[in-house]
Amino acid sequence: MAHSLPINKAELAFLRLLIPFSVGIVAVYQWKAPGLTYWLTATVTLLFLLLFTINLSYKQLNFYRYKGIRGMMIHALLLLSGCLHSTLYNQSLNTDYYLFKKYKYLKVKIIDEPKIKPNLILFSAFVSKGYVTAHLQGGAEIHTARTASGKIRIALKPDTSNPTVLKYGDELIIPARTSEIERAELPSSFDFKSWLAMQNIYQQAYFKQAELIKLNSNAGHVLVKYALQLREKQIAIYRKIIKNDDAFAIAATLILGYRSDLTAETLDIYAKTGTIHALSVSGMHVGLIYLVLNWLLFFLDRNFVLKTLKILLILCLIWAYSLLTGFSPSVLRSAIMISVFILARLFDRSINSYNILAFAAFCLLLYHPFLIWDIGFQLSFLAVLGLIYLQPKIYGWLAVKNPLLNKIWSATAMSIAAQLATYPLSIYYFHQFPLFFLASNLFIMLPVAIIIYVGILILMFRLDGLGPLFEWLILFTNSGLNQIAGLPFSGISGIWINKTELLLLCLTLVCFTEALYRFKKRLLFTTAIAFFVLQSFLTYDKISTANQKKIIRFKLKKNYAIAWIKGNSAWLYTNLKPESREFSYAVKPALDQHKVKQLVIKFADVP
Repeated sequence: MAHSLPINKAELAFLRLLIPFSVGIVAVYQWKAPGLTYWLTATVTLLFLLLFTINLSYKQLNFYRYKGIRGMMIHALLLLSGCLHSTLYNQSLNTDYYLFKKYKYLKVKIIDEPKIKPNLILFSAFVSKGYVTAHLQGGAEIHTARTASGKIRIALKPDTSNPTVLKYGDELIIPARTSEIERAELPSSFDFKSWLAMQNIYQQAYFKQAELIKLNSNAGHVLVKYALQLREKQIAIYRKIIKNDDAFAIAATLILGYRSDLTAETLDIYAKTGTIHALSVSGMHVGLIYLVLNWLLFFLDRNFVLKTLKILLILCLIWAYSLLTGFSPSVLRSAIMISVFILARLFDRSINSYNILAFAAFCLLLYHPFLIWDIGFQLSFLAVLGLIYLQPKIYGWLAVKNPLLNKIWSATAMSIAAQLATYPLSIYYFHQFPLFFLASNLFIMLPVAIIIYVGILILMFRLDGLGPLFEWLILFTNSGLNQIAGLPFSGISGIWINKTELLLLCLTLVCFTEALYRFKKRLLFTTAIAFFVLQSFLTYDKISTANQKKIIRFKLKKNYAIAWIKGNSAWLYTNLKPESREFSYAVKPALDQHKVKQLVIKFADVP
C-alpha cells in the first residue's frame, strides 16, 4: 500500500497563495459594478491593517488560540487582493478610458508587431491621448488634447500604390471611430471577443490608410523594440538559407516564436498528431538552452564566485532568449521555473516542484491577471503538473534494465503524463484527440532537439552552410508527422463537451489517478459516481441530438451557407467548397457540434 510522506506547508507557500488569488481574479473578471474598485481597495486595506495589528500583538492577545480565524482572514485577503488586481488591470474601468468622452481623434501607440495580410494590416494599439474639438468663429477648429487610456484593435487597409510601413512603437493619429467587438454568432465559432478581452481590448476600428497620420516618433519600449528588430534580422537569415516555405515557417516558429507564416495545413498536421506543443517555444527550448550553456561554461565551476558568475550569465542569456521569442506564457513559465531551480542549486536549497510551478504562475498573474484565461497558459501549466505528478508514477509501472529501452520508456511515460494532464482541456478547446500521440511524440523528440540546436548554431555563428541540413531535418519531421496523421483512425475528431462535462471529466480523472496510486476504495467509489454522472450527461446530449430540428444561417463575409438539421443528418446549401478555409473554420465546427453524421451538400455558384 502506498504511503505518502507528510507535506511541509512551508514548501507549498506559493501554492497556498496562488489558489485564493486566482479565485479572486476569476470572480470579478466580468463584473463591472460601479464603485467596485473603491470598496475592494478599502476592504483589502482594512484587512491588511487588521492582520498587521494581530501579528504585532500575537502573543499579548493569545491569538494562537484562533489560528483558524487568522488563516481565514489571510485567505480572504488574498482572494480580495485577486479581485482588486483584476479590476485595476481592466482598463475599461479607468476613469480616463477613451470611450467615456466624445473625442474626435485619438493618439495611439502600436503595442505589437503589425500582421500583414492581403490588403489588410492588423495591430493592437494603446490610446495615450484624446482630442476634443471646439469650433471657433469663422469655422476654424481647435483640438485640445486630454489624457486617455485603453487599448484598441485596428484593421488598416493600406494604399496599394504607396503602403505605409508600420512597426512596434509607432505613434499614430486616428479618428475616434470605434465599434464594440461582436460576440461569436454560434457557440462553435471562435470567440474573438473573449480572446481580445483577455488582452484588455474591447473595441475595434477599421480605417483606410488616408485616414490616419503617422507621427515621426516611436514610443515603444527600448528593450522590446531591440528584441523585435533583432528577431527580424534572425528571421531574414532563415529566409535566406531555407527555400521551402513550410520549412522556413517551422524554423521561425520553433526557434524564434514567429508564427505569422505558419499555414493552416501545417498547424492541422501537428494538431492531429498531438505535437502542437512542439510549435510553441516552451520549457523544452529553455531546458535545452540551459543544458548547453551549463556544459559550455563548465570551467566556471571551480569556486563559489565563478559559479555565481556562471549562473548570472546563464540567467541573462535565458531571459534574453525569452525576450527574443516574445515573452509567451510558456516561455515565461519556463524561464521563471528554471531561474528558481538554478538559484536554489547555487545555494544548495531544497526545492519543491509544485511550489516552483505555483511561484511561476503567481508571478505571471501578478504581471498579467487575465492570462488565467489564456489557453496556452492553462495547457502549459497542466502539462508541467502532469510531468511532476504523473510521470514518476507511470514510469514506475515498468522496471526496464536496458539503458536504451529505459530512456525510451522514460520518454513514453513523459508523453503519457503530459497527454493525460492536458486531455480534458484539449478536447474542450480543440474537439479532437490524437490516438497516435505516443508514436508522434517519440518520433519528433530527437529531430526537434537537433533542429533547435542546429537552428541556434546557425544564428549564433552565421553557419549558412548548415542551411540544407536544417531544411532537410524540418521537412523530414513534417513528412513523418504527415504520414502518421494520414493513418486510418489516427484520431477522434468532433468531440464536443460543455463546461459541466469538462469539470466532471477532470474530477473523474483526478479521483481515478489518486485511487490507483493510494489504493483507496472511497476514491474509487467517488470515481465511479463521477463517471456515472458524466455518462448521464453525455447520454442526455445524445438523446437531444437524435431529436434535434434546427436551421442554422451562417453569418459569412463574402459567402453564404444555410443548414437544415434533423437528428444526425443535415442538408447544407452553400457556395463554399468543403476544402476551403472558411468552410473548415465556420461551417464544419457547427455541424460537428450538432453531431451531424450524414451531410448532403447542395452547391450553388461555387467560387
